[in-house]
Amino acid sequence: MDFIEGLPPSQGKDTILVVIDRLTKYAHFLTLSHPFTASQVAKIFFDNIHKLHGLPSSITSDRDKIFTSNFWQILFKLVGTKLCLSSAYHPQTDGQSERLNQCLENYLRCMTGERPGKWASWLAMAEWWYNSNYHTGLTMSPFEALYGYKPPIFSYALIENNSPEVKDFACERERIRSVLKETLTQAQARMKHYADRNRSEREFTVGDLVYLRLQPYRQTTVALRRNLKLAPRFFGPYQVLARIGSVAYRLQLPTGSQIHPVFHVSQLKKSIGTTVRPSSTLPPTGPNGQMLVYPVSIVSRKIVKRNNQAVAQVLVQWSNTTPEDATWEDAAWIRLQFPGALDL
Repeated sequence: MDFIEGLPPSQGKDTILVVIDRLTKYAHFLTLSHPFTASQVAKIFFDNIHKLHGLPSSITSDRDKIFTSNFWQILFKLVGTKLCLSSAYHPQTDGQSERLNQCLENYLRCMTGERPGKWASWLAMAEWWYNSNYHTGLTMSPFEALYGYKPPIFSYALIENNSPEVKDFACERERIRSVLKETLTQAQARMKHYADRNRSEREFTVGDLVYLRLQPYRQTTVALRRNLKLAPRFFGPYQVLARIGSVAYRLQLPTGSQIHPVFHVSQLKKSIGTTVRPSSTLPPTGPNGQMLVYPVSIVSRKIVKRNNQAVAQVLVQWSNTTPEDATWEDAAWIRLQFPGALDL
């Protein structure tokens, strides 16, 4: 399950809830409008998905606030459905829905053209288009994988007068499911093979010295365009204090560091030798673990033209950076994010 948000309003809707079956790849596209709650999403799910397919044994999704809410967690725990949430280091967990989102957006982009506000009227056709098209991983269409016969093209007559008996029909459906599982296993093995080519086994023991990669923890409020390109990527080395689970380690960080000391193994690199030490201290961070950056002075001001309107901009010198890293920002944005900064 996943959401496609940020769409132009169409028939009072601006969001699409995408639900795809992990086995057959059969998908449903359901419309929503902001603001919506976890209870509203659950009602739409039960009204449109449960009545057709029953309750799933598990649901895979990202960490959207709807899927992490107490209502959503408790509801599906009561009905016996396991909730699987993707993590920051394994976003491919819900890759099926992410890939389907791309297909759906491309389809709607082509069909709506210069009238994007009409996308809601094309959504039903988009669902039929996707479910009736050939899927390389399945070697058949999602429609055929789910129902056991090819989707009707010119007519809705599903069987002829001399239709096979129920037993033969059930056997054929079971054969299709067996072939389906086999082809899916082969496709997953093929994708795993190519994904593993870019992975390396990395393991540390307590007492090892490792370098710490801090790029994922950089601040996002202000884009320090030039500074982050050439800024240090690894800090340390720091000593491994403990192993947390199978893919995380606790490090002995400097006193006063406000970054959580547990890191994923992909952010660590073993220290070899004693001559190279890029940095022994961590960059200053705030309570949320992001780099502590705020305006310290306004170096210059100017007016630029944007959409036939005059926009005031200021050249901002940021904390913990060099004067060469000053950036031009909109004065209105600086006033909103940092009240009083324009008086510096």
